[in-house]
Amino acid sequence: MSRLAGLRPRITLLVAGVVAVCLAAGFAAVYRGTVTKLRSATDHGLRDDLHELQGQVRGDTSAQVVDAARRSIARQSFRPTTHVVFVVAPGRPVVTNVPELLDIAGGDADDTPAERRAETDDARRLLTQGPGFSDRRLPGVGEVRLLVATRRVPGGVVRYGVAEPTEPTEHARATLGRAFLLAAVLAMAAALAGGLLVASRVANPLRRMARVAQRVDAGDLSPRMELDGRDDEVRVLAHSFDQMLERLQQAFDRQNAFIADASHELRTPLTIVRGQLEVLAMHEHPSGDDVRRVEQIVRTEIDRMSRIVEDLVLLAHADDSAFLRVAPIDLPEFLAGIVDGLRPTADRTMVLAEPVPPVVLTADPDRVAQALRNLLRNAIVHTEPGGLVRLTATASAGSVRLVVDDDGPGIAADDRERVFDRLARLDAARGRDRGGAGLGLAIVRAIVVAHHGTVRIERSPEGGARIIVDLPLEGPASGDG
Repeated sequence: MSRLAGLRPRITLLVAGVVAVCLAAGFAAVYRGTVTKLRSATDHGLRDDLHELQGQVRGDTSAQVVDAARRSIARQSFRPTTHVVFVVAPGRPVVTNVPELLDIAGGDADDTPAERRAETDDARRLLTQGPGFSDRRLPGVGEVRLLVATRRVPGGVVRYGVAEPTEPTEHARATLGRAFLLAAVLAMAAALAGGLLVASRVANPLRRMARVAQRVDAGDLSPRMELDGRDDEVRVLAHSFDQMLERLQQAFDRQNAFIADASHELRTPLTIVRGQLEVLAMHEHPSGDDVRRVEQIVRTEIDRMSRIVEDLVLLAHADDSAFLRVAPIDLPEFLAGIVDGLRPTADRTMVLAEPVPPVVLTADPDRVAQALRNLLRNAIVHTEPGGLVRLTATASAGSVRLVVDDDGPGIAADDRERVFDRLARLDAARGRDRGGAGLGLAIVRAIVVAHHGTVRIERSPEGGARIIVDLPLEGPASGDG
């Protein structure tokens, strides 16, 4: 439960983490794109202004350039949202629309000497910047985006410069960042709430399943998941879990019944043996007839217990890989031998229906013979002296059908599946010699299933039971079990 207890927060954090990564990726993409567009717009405006400045300020000498620059710049006025314009001609003072900001002579008298030196250095670096775009600091304005172009005249190089304050761009970037931060906070809150709901929907059935598993571990197989109203993988898992519990319950019930029946079947002969020995021990000098009588009874009961134990061991190993030893079986000769071997043991009309199909069956001859003998003995036990027991064989594409019919009382439809259970006897009132231990048909089914076949019971045309065994002609490979 400790792990399940942490499942909801882990799922919640996972959902929130995925949302956070998506938000970060989206913010990075949008922010970078927006900043790039703002910078591109700024650079485009600077190019237009510089081109216009170069078109207005022309001349072949420095004096002509300065005069043209003064006429052009005189028509402009500096505002924080407009461009800063300057022209520097060789040997001439700077012509600019912001002379108070680009004063490299001494600076503002109200400033301290250190401030004046810093402003003078900033102005000198801006005025001497090489061609192209750059970011510089303008005294009194702050950071600016600068574009410089040059033109050679007699005596040196003329520098044309335009600059725009970056404060509006930075303000837009900061506003965008704050908007995304607010959106991210709201989105994360929604992600946490949604993640908690998703985690609860996923974890609650698992927590319930864990509680059911704890009860099962404690020995209670009655609880079930029973998740209604869902149509997802969790419901499939819960349904499979309930089916597993159903099978476990049935297996435990069969196991308990099997143990009880086996104990009863073994206890009875042991009680008979002990009782006969106690009777014999009561006589100080028992007669030979008494000893032989007790010996016969004890031998019979010991043989009965041995058969029960052998049958139980066989059933226990029915799923083992070495259960079968497959070999080719000539069907006509094989079935004739089984019927001929049983015919002298009972006063019944034992019939092998002709013709037997001349096919070769790939199977374990010992196991198949054991299954058929069990079926024929079962038919002999439940028919009267002189009754009919018939074995019929037919072949179809890829399979062989073996049918045992008798004219006994038959088996009720409701009991035709139960008779294959271990230690199942339908007539509790009939004697032990007639009813047997109830393992014969269970062994038949185990052998047939090991051969990948099927067995079932129907009503026989003779009035009794008909047991039908279908086996594939090409059975399992030796050792498949």
